[in-house]
Amino acid sequence: MSRHTVKTFAAALLAGGLLVSVPTAAGAVDLGSLGSPAGLGTGSLDTGSLGSGGQASPSILASVSNFRDVAGNDGDGYATTDGGHLKRGVFFRADALDGTSDTDLQTLVSLGVADVYDLRGASEISNPLVGGADKIPASAQYTHLPIDFGDLTTLARTITSPEEGREFLREANRSFVTDAAKRATFGQLLTSLATEDGAQLFHCSSGKDRTGWTAMLLQTIAGLPQQTIMDDYLLSNTYLEQSNKKTLGLIGLALGQDAATNLAPVLAVDVSYLQAGIDQAVADYGSIDGYLGDGLGLSQATIDALRAKLVA
Repeated sequence: MSRHTVKTFAAALLAGGLLVSVPTAAGAVDLGSLGSPAGLGTGSLDTGSLGSGGQASPSILASVSNFRDVAGNDGDGYATTDGGHLKRGVFFRADALDGTSDTDLQTLVSLGVADVYDLRGASEISNPLVGGADKIPASAQYTHLPIDFGDLTTLARTITSPEEGREFLREANRSFVTDAAKRATFGQLLTSLATEDGAQLFHCSSGKDRTGWTAMLLQTIAGLPQQTIMDDYLLSNTYLEQSNKKTLGLIGLALGQDAATNLAPVLAVDVSYLQAGIDQAVADYGSIDGYLGDGLGLSQATIDALRAKLVA
């Protein structure tokens, strides 16, 4: 949930609304053979639960709390396994852009953002309380690529424990592999990222699940170490910490502390979530590169084009 929505979400909760859809979370990485000289197995990285992922740099945009560079916000970009590094300023990830400030719109222009891909479902955008159309520069092309997710209204009334919430999100990540419509949309997104000129920006509601899965795929194609991918993924816990605390406090006021406790995992990222999706990809396609080719239908030329864009 972007910080812009917290005030309207408070009004909705206190009025008995709770009409918001949110994305899910993430986990440990076993990425198959792609980008690894020796190939990777199917085991998990034991990086703990609900970790911060390391030191977070200041947010690039003040009004979009989880906006960051896929290559990392500092220095020359994340180091790859073969001694290279990712190019900064090529691909950006974010949470919802409905509250982008005028100052941050100018920053997006200065960053050269040419295309914005919105992965939110239609109901997430149209919700009058917490949704809203993206506010992006006039110079940027907007593309809606919906990947629908669970509704927090339903979750608040059905999830009875934190573990149940975590399992919901594990299954959501598995669906990135098992759901044909979602695979098709991820394939369309990666193809566009490979072929369009200028800096590219993709986002969902909180910028951590659909967005996090996409970032993991790009970073895997680039050949980042597993630990780097996981540390970067878990940074959503840091960037979203303040807005999540406010949201959980409002849920506690409206529905009781048990409901807030049960829903806390839904607002966070966790090692086990992404791992569930990765394990599913390995089970169904043998590796992440198999998922990219056979699951998403990407040609080798498209994968090579993404790698060329990503790696310095």
